[in-house]
Amino acid sequence: MKFSFKSRRRPGNLGAFAIAALCALTIDVNAQSAGVDSEPLVEAYIDVPMPPDFHVENTELDGPVFADSNGHTLYIWPFHGLRNGYSGETKGKPACYDEVRTVTAGLMSPYPPGIKLPELDKRPSCTDLWPPVLAPDDAEAVGDWTILDRKDGTRQWAYEEQPLYTSVLDKQAGDVLGGSTRRYGGDSPAYRVPVGPMPRVPPGFSVATTTNGRLLTTDKNESLYVYDQDTAESSMCDTECARTWRPVSAPELARAKGEWSIIERSPGVRQWAFRQKPLYTHVLDEGSWSLEGSDVPGWSNVYTQLAPPLPDSFTLQDTLTGRVVADARGMTIYTYTCGDDSIDQLSCDHPNDTQVYRLAMCGGGDYEKCLEYWPYVQAEPGTTSNSRAWSVISIDPKSGHLASPEQPDAMTVWAYRDRPVYTYGGDENPGDLNGSGTGEWRAQRNGIKAFWVRDDYMRGTL
Repeated sequence: MKFSFKSRRRPGNLGAFAIAALCALTIDVNAQSAGVDSEPLVEAYIDVPMPPDFHVENTELDGPVFADSNGHTLYIWPFHGLRNGYSGETKGKPACYDEVRTVTAGLMSPYPPGIKLPELDKRPSCTDLWPPVLAPDDAEAVGDWTILDRKDGTRQWAYEEQPLYTSVLDKQAGDVLGGSTRRYGGDSPAYRVPVGPMPRVPPGFSVATTTNGRLLTTDKNESLYVYDQDTAESSMCDTECARTWRPVSAPELARAKGEWSIIERSPGVRQWAFRQKPLYTHVLDEGSWSLEGSDVPGWSNVYTQLAPPLPDSFTLQDTLTGRVVADARGMTIYTYTCGDDSIDQLSCDHPNDTQVYRLAMCGGGDYEKCLEYWPYVQAEPGTTSNSRAWSVISIDPKSGHLASPEQPDAMTVWAYRDRPVYTYGGDENPGDLNGSGTGEWRAQRNGIKAFWVRDDYMRGTL
């Protein structure tokens, strides 16, 4: 079974765009799973000591994460530098409390601090959305798990000194609806991030969350590749080939273990292999976590686990800048991103959040214009999802909030990570991409982005 994805290139060269649209990234599930295609790939992790109330849950999009006794994912709020200041939490200092913020913090240029925030009568506090993970009186620190004193007198668990929280959006074990470990652009708000154990990889390797799955890389963020013609015991990439595809050397003291093995390219020259396929980096990759090498026939990126498949009615559509997720008609699908400018940097892209920002962006505050310009991707009656990442939800078209039970004008729509997805009224033909980047700061703060199937160039564009 194979999935093919198109490359996204830098804008500015239509010739390069056309070439990119013809180049396919092929993810060969059989090759990566060592011939076992009946079971999904699951990322191995390193066991760490932890308090008795915590354990590890495997998630579809972010791999293994720490969870509480109810299976709810644990999150941190990393300290984050913005253009006009800083947000998030420094180690050892909880900053999320039950105070309701009423004005902007001036973190997001060009808006100054002190502007009144919308819907103050409904506005939640930080802890309304992010309940702190409290430690009982008799709890004791274990390894990297420590206990911090909050200013309200309670005790809060921390991991590596970062205070821990759960998300009210997560309803069942393995949900990661509150945030993602995917990397975002520098102009994004200070998002909450799931925290979990280290992946079980040898020294010199790492794993990054991408749209397509958990990407295996070096610790220098170089993407790793496998070659279709290689076997578990030998490399078919000869001396000439190795000038472009650099074999990943295994040191003399390295030993095979679990999914990791070592081949001998020539006497005394050892190469790492993962799931019985030798590993390479691509010397022509232009940036970190690149997928460019997979545009070359026969070469594939490597994933510890793959993201779940798209809904059956969705398609992949070529555009001048690469391949996007599209609806059954081939029309580009878009996602909405929003983070407010309070010091708490609360998200505003979920139907439970205020819809003031979205309505202002998509229709100047007029919900009918929003429905015209940015229609929801509706789901057929009785449709169900085949994954946690994608769901079918009921929306009130006027307010943008979740519809009440039996609401007569409710719309049944598709959602990604519990957030509705859209098409754009200005796109006339399959492959049109006229709506991407609509909103503030290329839609990094409040706006709409195309659902690209690759994010190796512009990180965090989904």
